[in-house]
Amino acid sequence: MSKMRAVLIKDGQGPIENLYVGETDKPVPTKGQVLVKIVAFGLNGMDLLQREGNYPEPAGSSSILGVEFAGRVAELGEGVTRWAVGDEVFGLAGGGAYAEFLNCDEGLLLKKPGHLSWVEAASIPENYITAYQTLVKYGEGASGVGIAAIQIARESGAATVTATASTTEKLNWLRSIPNGATHTVNYKTEDFAAEVGKTTNGKGVDMVIDFVGQSHWAKNIKSLATDGRMIILATLSGNVVPSVNIGEILYKRLRIQGSTLRSRSLQYQTELIASSGFRDIIDKVTGANGGGPIRTYIHKVYPWTEIQSAHHEMTASNNIGKIIVEVQ
Repeated sequence: MSKMRAVLIKDGQGPIENLYVGETDKPVPTKGQVLVKIVAFGLNGMDLLQREGNYPEPAGSSSILGVEFAGRVAELGEGVTRWAVGDEVFGLAGGGAYAEFLNCDEGLLLKKPGHLSWVEAASIPENYITAYQTLVKYGEGASGVGIAAIQIARESGAATVTATASTTEKLNWLRSIPNGATHTVNYKTEDFAAEVGKTTNGKGVDMVIDFVGQSHWAKNIKSLATDGRMIILATLSGNVVPSVNIGEILYKRLRIQGSTLRSRSLQYQTELIASSGFRDIIDKVTGANGGGPIRTYIHKVYPWTEIQSAHHEMTASNNIGKIIVEVQ
């Protein structure tokens, strides 16, 4: 079997220092798959968890880290009709993006627009597919997903969008970008539920998108309007809420839903990416200086030989926007 280079993990899991660029088997595309030569890939919080052994890859997916990428079609599996060798694409995968080559189902790829750089294209798939799913498919009309969701909500007509972050720098930035947050709250020093009450004249918000979990639960419930909905995408502060007043959920008629994208079926992901609503959103995305109503923002770009530094940066939560790694 042919070989390729990839970011591997010494002992299969462990601390950042276990990451290294080494040699492994090059994948071979099977029926309906496309082999992509990776130019750049994006970092996501799940990568840190998987590296530590706390987020197993979906069945049948590569054990190599990475779920979003941009690159060129290198080879076609049997029956592939949507793509040709040499096409410039970006897309989503269950794993394997931290590598020179990746196998991807043909339905999980998108054509890379000419106005987006490789780095910009690699920053889009996970964040914007998750944000679209959360706001539109589930929503019924300073993380990367958060930034995408804010812009999509504003572009879709949301009158107010309140974002929370932990530093003044991040809060100021979230208000400054086109179609950015209308209001921001420092969750470390302010009561964001009280602030939401002020900005909505006591009504509350129609939707809360939560990444934090336990420590934000009570304030999230308080922030929601009657018939509001909360979508839980992660539980960074913990999974267990010691005490819950379910009366608030009952009397406000709240709907609470968990969501993951990576574990969804191939059919679900393919249909989501192919939907006209998602394609309309993607058509509006430009780089930070591209002038579009929705923009992707890059925090920092690393060569893959500096993958440990990239993981340190994400672990420290220093980023405003995406951390991207280029394969060299």
